[in-house]
Amino acid sequence: MSQTRTLSAASLDTDLQRLASTTPRQFVTAPTAVAVDSEAAQQRTNRPRLGLGRHWRYGPTIGPLLLLALWAFGSYVGLIDHRTLSPPWVVVTTANDLITSGRLWSNFETSLWRAVQGLFWGVLTGGALGVIAGLSRVGEYLIDGPVQIKRAIPSLALVPLLMLWLGIGEGMKVTAIALIVFVPIYIQTHDCLRGIDNRYLELAQTLDVTRWQFIRHVIIPGALPGFLLGLRFAVTYSWLALVVVEQVNSTSGIGYMIELARTYGQTEIIIVCLALYALLGLSSDALVRLLQKKVLKWRKTIDN
Repeated sequence: MSQTRTLSAASLDTDLQRLASTTPRQFVTAPTAVAVDSEAAQQRTNRPRLGLGRHWRYGPTIGPLLLLALWAFGSYVGLIDHRTLSPPWVVVTTANDLITSGRLWSNFETSLWRAVQGLFWGVLTGGALGVIAGLSRVGEYLIDGPVQIKRAIPSLALVPLLMLWLGIGEGMKVTAIALIVFVPIYIQTHDCLRGIDNRYLELAQTLDVTRWQFIRHVIIPGALPGFLLGLRFAVTYSWLALVVVEQVNSTSGIGYMIELARTYGQTEIIIVCLALYALLGLSSDALVRLLQKKVLKWRKTIDN
């Protein structure tokens, strides 16, 4: 009887020790697991069913990489004639030779400086004219008509006239780029200013705010989305214009390299220059999009 009692006491102590060692872990891990599951369920609930889906970290690179893979595969199996389009490995070798010799870098500096000057003057002019025409009826009557006439005329058709007026120097090239750039800046800025909801004007009049306060807190934030969208177009147009103006009696620049390579049938150099244009266009557009995301972070859109 005493032995049975001893065994029962010993087994009871063992069970208590086991319970004491396992109970804290259960009480610690169970709420944590419940909290994690609740957070995941909340995220799934908050995710819009009709939204664009989650972001992929390297998603924007899928399209260019797929295009590069198709180009390499077509060149390797012979579907693409090497005389028509050089293979990617030949283009990489040519690019390395041009960089090593310094030829590509010197022409790139010249093209970049032309594009930056034309973009600066085009954005400055288009933004200023867009604000004046957007905030004033008189400004709209004086400015909008000539801008629409300029918009209807192809900008590249003005190059011969600019050559007669300004010659074939740097002034003509920068002016041609600026004329192409300022139109999308003006259109988007003017349209966003005129598209501001009239209720904001009524509210500002009710609160008796000054004109400067109205411009600062209502007009400028309302015009920023259009201005930044126009800036994206402007950056792209600046590189498109650069290709054309540099092929007109130029002795330097990426466009000059393309024209010279066309004369001698060097397709690999043309591809290198086009790839550089594409890289510049994509990187500059990405910078504007980053700026757009930072400046307009107060907006809640479907992309958010």
